[in-house]
Amino acid sequence: MAECATQIIPTPLYSPKLVTVNHELWQGLGLPEAWLDEDNLVRQLFSADTPLTKLSIAQKYGGHQFGQWNPMLGDGRGLLLAEVIGADGAKHDLHLKGAGPTPYSRHADGRAVLRSTIREYLASEAMHHLGIPTSRALCLFTTDEPVYREQQERAAMMIRTAPSHLRFGHFEYYHHSNEPEKLDKLFAYAFKHHFPQARQAENPHLAMLQEITSSTAKMIAKWQAYGFNHGVMNTDNMSIHGITFDYGPYAFLDDFEPHYICNRSDHQGRYRFSAQPSIGLWNLNALGQAFRRYADIPSITGVLESFEETLIAHYHELMLRRLGFSEKTTEALACITEFTLLLQTTKHDYHLAFRELCGHQSWAQMHEVRDLHLDIESFDKWFTNYQSAINAQNISFVDLQSRLTKENPAVVLRNHHAQNVIEAAEAGDFEPFNAYLAALSTPFSEPVSAPRFATAPDADVKGIALSCSS
Repeated sequence: MAECATQIIPTPLYSPKLVTVNHELWQGLGLPEAWLDEDNLVRQLFSADTPLTKLSIAQKYGGHQFGQWNPMLGDGRGLLLAEVIGADGAKHDLHLKGAGPTPYSRHADGRAVLRSTIREYLASEAMHHLGIPTSRALCLFTTDEPVYREQQERAAMMIRTAPSHLRFGHFEYYHHSNEPEKLDKLFAYAFKHHFPQARQAENPHLAMLQEITSSTAKMIAKWQAYGFNHGVMNTDNMSIHGITFDYGPYAFLDDFEPHYICNRSDHQGRYRFSAQPSIGLWNLNALGQAFRRYADIPSITGVLESFEETLIAHYHELMLRRLGFSEKTTEALACITEFTLLLQTTKHDYHLAFRELCGHQSWAQMHEVRDLHLDIESFDKWFTNYQSAINAQNISFVDLQSRLTKENPAVVLRNHHAQNVIEAAEAGDFEPFNAYLAALSTPFSEPVSAPRFATAPDADVKGIALSCSS
């Protein structure tokens, strides 16, 4: 990895304050309990020659950004601190976001702002508890140190974890830079540390590409099933592990609008919600170019052709579970299509539409959900077909309700709630942050102490679009 990195230590924040620590994750990583002391953790992060800084590095990579190749990318405000072996026996990177300037900062200050750091912390934990593969948030620091973006904001730092921080853009960079020896070393590192099973295959590189293709397809299937719009699916934001990575102007859908664009800088809608599967495949094709040194084009193409089948199969599996089915039948699949079309036509809230099917004592009571839909006639038609399809699988109503409650969250991250949390935090009040984080950490339970987190947004704050600034 030394071939694609520069060693550097973090630039200290002015008077940093530890806002929160993810204790469950901390223990799972086997990190020293002594570091939980705020002063001790600050010393570990900002003193030279500590376990977290003596080998900290900023990585170099490239990426296709909105379809255009950019070789001038890298960790502009983040440092890879260390790799640890967790209680699960797996490797986990510790990465410090907002660590100060690096050789790849492109004249920027290398800081992260409190706003974007809170958004990443909330999103990564929300995604994890929904069962969607993601990087995770370990701890969050803030400070009164000002940073300047579109306006003056407060600086912050966050340690995040991931199986590794290897991106599609790492491999693309050495391919497009025509540095085959360095590309060989990068692949050797990836095989040794992250794809040991692929290394045993007849063609290890094709086996590795197959793993990446499969995990990426399943990740995006989960995005589509749970209504998540990433917003900036550049190849430098794509992980080789198929995890959600580099949270920017993301959003969960409010009303079901398949062509929703969460990134206000995405004027052409390249990364709109409905385009995420096709962009995922586009990105894999871009990554596949780096494999041409090791396999012929037809073989690479053959691997990538499995993407669509994997994604559709996993999406159907997830959506069947969300509607309580136990088997994949023609009638059950039709219920998925008809339900999403109903939501699209009536602009019904995507998440509430599923949760509204939960918590009923009988089919008759469940049918009363019709009054919440604008097109009652279409709902009645769907409901009749749905009840018939469920009965055909011999699923009792009690079992159905149990299935629905386990698969359909009461709480998802809403941008208007996140904005309220951010505004309070910028004023020094982190109680709303803690309350929202707690609700997002148990998404399938009703938030009894904060029921507002389970409601749809008012019309004036639906579908908020955000910028990429961080």
